[in-house]
Amino acid sequence: MKATWFTVEEVDNKTFAISEYNHWEKVHSYLILGNKTACLIDTGLGIGNIKQITDSLTDLPVKVITTHVHWDHIGGHSLFDNISVHENDVEWMRNGIPVPIDNIKINLVKGVRKELLPENFNVNDYDIFTGEPRYILNDGEKINLGNRELLVLHTPGHSPGHICLYEKERGYLYTGDLLYKGTLYAFYPSTNPNDYYKSIIKISKLDYVDKILPGHNDIVVNKKLIIEIRQAFEELKEKDLLKHGSGLHEYSSFKIKL
Repeated sequence: MKATWFTVEEVDNKTFAISEYNHWEKVHSYLILGNKTACLIDTGLGIGNIKQITDSLTDLPVKVITTHVHWDHIGGHSLFDNISVHENDVEWMRNGIPVPIDNIKINLVKGVRKELLPENFNVNDYDIFTGEPRYILNDGEKINLGNRELLVLHTPGHSPGHICLYEKERGYLYTGDLLYKGTLYAFYPSTNPNDYYKSIIKISKLDYVDKILPGHNDIVVNKKLIIEIRQAFEELKEKDLLKHGSGLHEYSSFKIKL
């Protein structure tokens, strides 16, 4: 199903990937439908109106779960009033992320053909969401949607409050920016390479993963990628390269920038 800006793909008949393939970051948000409520994992770039998409897919009340407070994952937050975030990213949500808005605007439209942008989009009007979350998430808590349950896993490294969400019954692991095919970023001052490594270890120990549903690039990701990335981090640690400034480390289907 094609929309003006978004592409909607079925993971199953109650789970949808809402993707922004026209942008170089190829951002994915995920709508999960339970019996009582729906959950939207992240809200994308904020170029298009993601609420129009969720409204077309469900009549259920939608709660937004934030994997982390980076601009490309909170772009549509202002369209919703029920937002959750991990406690370690609350300050950024309330007061703004430490990145100049002009830099964000440059990255927002970089390489995007103007004819693909929504007609009412004006980059000069673009701003980063700030606000008070309705709920603060903690590691290990469960989010019940009515016949579907998501486990919150605190997985810092890419951001202090980064989380993954694990749906054990289906074997779905929503990984945000912790894990995907492409370049994994742990070189910003607010990142922590050692925490990133520990988070990869944490998700590698999950009992059953059938699908990895990442925040960027391909949404068909082999679960073996978790082990491959873990092995890469182990190798970097052994070589004393698991630290800021050690550069870009390239592997077969991913890179790690430190």
